[in-house]
Amino acid sequence: MEIPGSGLPLHNVQSSPPHPGLELVLSKSMNKNLLKRRGGLTAVFLFVAMLCGESLAAPASCDSLKSLSLARTSITSAQVVAAGAFTPPQTTGTPVREFRAAKSLPEFCRVQGVSKPSTDSHIEFEVWLPVSGWNGKYQGAGNGGFGGEINYSEMAAALVAGYATASTDTGHQGGPTDAKWALGHREKIADYGYRAIHETAVNAKALIRAFYGEAPKRSYFSSCSNGGRQGLMEAQRYPADYDGIIAGAPAAHFTRITAAFDWDLQAMAVDPANHIPSRKMPAIEAAALAACDALDGVKDGVIDDPTRCTFSPAVLRCAGPESDSCLTERQIATLQKLYAGPRTSRGEPVFPGLAPGAETGPGGWARWVAGPALDSSLQFAFASQAGPYLLHQDPAYSFRTFNVDRDVRFRDEHVGPLLNSVNPDLSAFKRRGGKIILYHGWSDAALPPMGTVNYYQSVVAKMSAKSVTDFVRLYMMPGVQHCGGGPGPNEFGTLPAKQADPRISVSAALERWVENGVAPDAIIATKYKTNGSPASGVLRTRPLCPYPQTAQYKGSGSTDEASSFVCKGR
Repeated sequence: MEIPGSGLPLHNVQSSPPHPGLELVLSKSMNKNLLKRRGGLTAVFLFVAMLCGESLAAPASCDSLKSLSLARTSITSAQVVAAGAFTPPQTTGTPVREFRAAKSLPEFCRVQGVSKPSTDSHIEFEVWLPVSGWNGKYQGAGNGGFGGEINYSEMAAALVAGYATASTDTGHQGGPTDAKWALGHREKIADYGYRAIHETAVNAKALIRAFYGEAPKRSYFSSCSNGGRQGLMEAQRYPADYDGIIAGAPAAHFTRITAAFDWDLQAMAVDPANHIPSRKMPAIEAAALAACDALDGVKDGVIDDPTRCTFSPAVLRCAGPESDSCLTERQIATLQKLYAGPRTSRGEPVFPGLAPGAETGPGGWARWVAGPALDSSLQFAFASQAGPYLLHQDPAYSFRTFNVDRDVRFRDEHVGPLLNSVNPDLSAFKRRGGKIILYHGWSDAALPPMGTVNYYQSVVAKMSAKSVTDFVRLYMMPGVQHCGGGPGPNEFGTLPAKQADPRISVSAALERWVENGVAPDAIIATKYKTNGSPASGVLRTRPLCPYPQTAQYKGSGSTDEASSFVCKGR
């Protein structure tokens, strides 16, 4: 069986070089100048092929990749980009953002292409290939929101670390909250849902093999939010695409997540009297922390396990005139709905609600749920596009008329098969040696964290706890918001880096697991004084424990030091 468009046997896509001496021969034969003049290596490879008794292709020059024949795919450009010379192009509806990694990028072969797996498909993708210093691996980059753009930032991180890398616009162009492209285009929904990320992986491997003369030894994928959904989709539908997958805060149950958005908006925005303005979020967070922060034995401004928290919004009831430090009866009812999550008319849960804690901050409820006005939250931005264009194909559809009993069933049946990555049967991925690391912030205001816990538990129920332990890990991150940020330690190396330490880098831990069979245990997360800035200094470290274990204080030592905690079962 062959991978479409590559001519490669499915079982050999990520195998090691066919002869143990090949790597040594190549390392002695390929100096930097020869790597740039790939056509001159033909004789070397033919000689190696004779020694090995194998039929090997010679490495191709970068510009020659434009003529490479790939099924359902056209290569539109292939050219070498000098070190530090890359500038991301203007994308539809989105201004060119500051690209901080540009000056640090090494020289690379930039390949651009278009895949058309259906008559209504137009999947643009890019593959970046280091001209020198390739580590023999491939790193796929995912997309947030509704896609629509190449993820240059994640590609840059992979390239700097020595990986060949690729990303796709998921079959359309537009901003991350724009779904108008989906109206009347079911094939494009399929491309966004699962095809684009797979087609890109297949084409990337074919281009890697052509450029270097060998397939990648290992292939990895790491992304968050919709990118986490993409990672799970790959493991479930195309288990041969990747050896290791990091899926952060995955929007896996897409149809139910959009139902949760509509539920929250109905609670908050249909009637102005129900709306909880963002200026009241500090009071809500303070009350939640007062009730639950110390349950883990450490009072540090973080609720380590919100499932143990019994915070009642009623404690915020206004005793006198309404103020920013209290809630009206109707606002209390709204908050209770947000914590409970969507329910059917019979009271049956449809999807988990938001967790208490970290309602404030740049990635908190003020941004995602409340907003300064009724229609200014990110939930509104996504729901007002998803419902009419992506889910119901009706521009007149509104969250205001959302009906849980009717609309959830409709979404599950009509677009769930294209968008949901909730299949608990990962046996095919496991059989070929694949490993998955899931992570989710307990203070995520975008995607309820229990959604990921529930998916993990469904895999355990399907495959048994012992089986799952062999190839899946879940890390729940206290005090961490959507894909990062928040009051808890939130940095733990989700993207590849050179010489990364698997004790503090989940990416390095995954690779060690895949390549050496060493399963990850606790991984140390760091909270910097300024988020994302190691130069600002370390504020706190804390071990992240494989679920269902949690970090428990030993009873002595600084509560800001990871060494003062140990991972224990619940």
